[in-house]
Amino acid sequence: MPRIAVVVFAAVLAAAPACAQDAIRLVEQAKKRWAESPHGPMLERILPPTFELHQLPERGSRGARLVIRYCVQCHNLPNPAMHHAAKWPAIFERMVVRMRGKGNLGELMQDMMAGVEAPSVDEAGVLLAYLQKYSQRPLDPNKYPAVNLPEGQSFKLACQQCHVLPDPQRHKASEWPAVVARMEKNMEWMNRVVGNQPDPREIQLKVEEINAFLVKYARKG
Repeated sequence: MPRIAVVVFAAVLAAAPACAQDAIRLVEQAKKRWAESPHGPMLERILPPTFELHQLPERGSRGARLVIRYCVQCHNLPNPAMHHAAKWPAIFERMVVRMRGKGNLGELMQDMMAGVEAPSVDEAGVLLAYLQKYSQRPLDPNKYPAVNLPEGQSFKLACQQCHVLPDPQRHKASEWPAVVARMEKNMEWMNRVVGNQPDPREIQLKVEEINAFLVKYARKG
């Protein structure tokens, strides 16, 4: 995880230095564990490194602290909005099972999770509630019929590759371009990880069209 993210996070939480120091310590511990683990390169490839600590909603809340404590043990920081609320429980349950050294990889999973802590039942409830509270809010196609028209094609094709189509009113018009830029970096990162090569036969997605759709229907004010 970029060191600048740790520095910025510490500055944002200057009013709560103990929390900031804990976050820095936990991230550094995770980075050290990855560096020493033979599975480190695989762990780093699970999620893109584009979502930074200071971007967590309600950064000082117990839920945010639990995300930092447990989730960065195995991969880069997850954005709660990477999944919608209905999808989080099954994914979260699978992650907890893995943190306990169990799961679909048998002894390999146990070896990979050596030294990893799993949340208690109470902590798991708080953590899941936090992820669902700040999860992706799906777009309602009845409210935005333009999503099925040519003006919504680039938005629809790009965004549904990784998650449900987001409700344009999740952000203001001024906020969407930065979000789209981060998503573009995520897609570039994922293509490098899986080794995809550009295919001239593919529909070429235009960022300006994606931004135009989201800005047009963005939250006012």
